[in-house]
Amino acid sequence: MSTHPTPDVPASQEAIEIERALTRITYLSMRHRQHDRLTAQAGVPLDRAALMLLRQVADSESPRPGELAARLGVEASHVTRTVQQLERSGYVTRVPDPRDRRAQRVELTGTGRQAVERIRHTGARGMQRALADWSPEELRQLATLFHRMVDDFLAHAAGTGEDRTAAPA
Repeated sequence: MSTHPTPDVPASQEAIEIERALTRITYLSMRHRQHDRLTAQAGVPLDRAALMLLRQVADSESPRPGELAARLGVEASHVTRTVQQLERSGYVTRVPDPRDRRAQRVELTGTGRQAVERIRHTGARGMQRALADWSPEELRQLATLFHRMVDDFLAHAAGTGEDRTAAPA
């Protein structure tokens, strides 16, 4: 007997092609060489895990380490080590949670905000170069559809009991 649920309806060819494209783009964006190029151009010498966590802090309002772990789908100890690394490097600071003094929240420092801005600007410039032949309308449509897709993925995950937060690129 199989432990995997049998789908009720076979996947459409469109869904198969979207999944293939997402797999390819995920692979391309996660390559070690791509990460090294981005961080070198931005002048932000962080490994992938630290950079992902820094981006999550930037996209959140002073998250707790446990919230970061849930969003990233990693163990709390991993977040604790990475936050310590980022704190030693001057990118984040830990502050008491105003609602629960026993808990801590993670906030960007000025250096952390600048680093995130440089990373995002550098990444956006690369994206702009890669999509230089696209019209402004095509780019607007792509952005709209990507946001809609992410929102639908999150809504679906919420309905299946999976984590509803996304880790931005």
